[in-house]
Amino acid sequence: MRQIHYVYLVALDAFYTFLADDGWAIASHIALSTLMALFPFLIVLASLAGFFGSKELADQAVQLLLQTWPKQVADSLSGQIHEVLTTSRGDILTIGAVLAVYFASNGVEALRVALNRAYAVSEPRRWYWLRLESIGYTLIAAFTSLAMAFLIVLGPLIIEAVRRYIPLIVETNEHFLNLARYGITIAALIVALFILHAWLPAGRRSFLQILPGIIFTMVASLISGIVFGQYLSRFANNYVTMYAGLASVIIALVFLYFIAAIFVYGGELNAAIIKSRLPTGVSLQAAQSLKPAETQV
Repeated sequence: MRQIHYVYLVALDAFYTFLADDGWAIASHIALSTLMALFPFLIVLASLAGFFGSKELADQAVQLLLQTWPKQVADSLSGQIHEVLTTSRGDILTIGAVLAVYFASNGVEALRVALNRAYAVSEPRRWYWLRLESIGYTLIAAFTSLAMAFLIVLGPLIIEAVRRYIPLIVETNEHFLNLARYGITIAALIVALFILHAWLPAGRRSFLQILPGIIFTMVASLISGIVFGQYLSRFANNYVTMYAGLASVIIALVFLYFIAAIFVYGGELNAAIIKSRLPTGVSLQAAQSLKPAETQV
């Protein structure tokens, strides 16, 4: 009973702090920034895939990216995404590609603002270092997406080669191997969340300090995706009636808004748990390995 009461108090404290930190407004900022960064990111992805000589990798990477999205949301953007990916691009080192990388990194910057607020830390680093870091994360995400897509492309070939020698094992586990593709995407999202919570905001937090918020974000996001998908399957026509040609964008924006709110609350939940375990007189900033001078910036 005491543990349930503790969980209730921590969750309530995180919610109140979420409201005090303008969590809904920050979630809106993240959703819009992410949507605006999505297509520049796809341009970077397509350019890199073309540079390596296989544009099909970009298409595979996007399929992995959207695999955890509700089908109705992914389908609403599929036409626009297909148009971006099928446009011939050889400009990876041109000004256009540089601008695409810059605008794609805005999504990372929005996440940084949210986590700095959630963890109640002030950012001591220079803005240009932060931007370079965000660009680095964007490029790493693009390369990782292509690498994962490459593994998926090789998957059927590997299965076919193994089937020649151990057909019984492969036949009985083929469904499991298909589920593994979905598992790869989930694992990549978990790793991304660990990187975001551990290194994106100012200060440093331990593995155990960021674990609760990551678990909450993953579970709540999956539930939100299922519920939102069920809602769209029944009432998607309402968006078409109200927003006409903008319906696909609005559907994606609403979905991203809910996911962003869950992400922000996950950070607030981590901060609330950290605060609840601090000795008297120890600040939240000190618990996150921030020097006193840094907290004054």
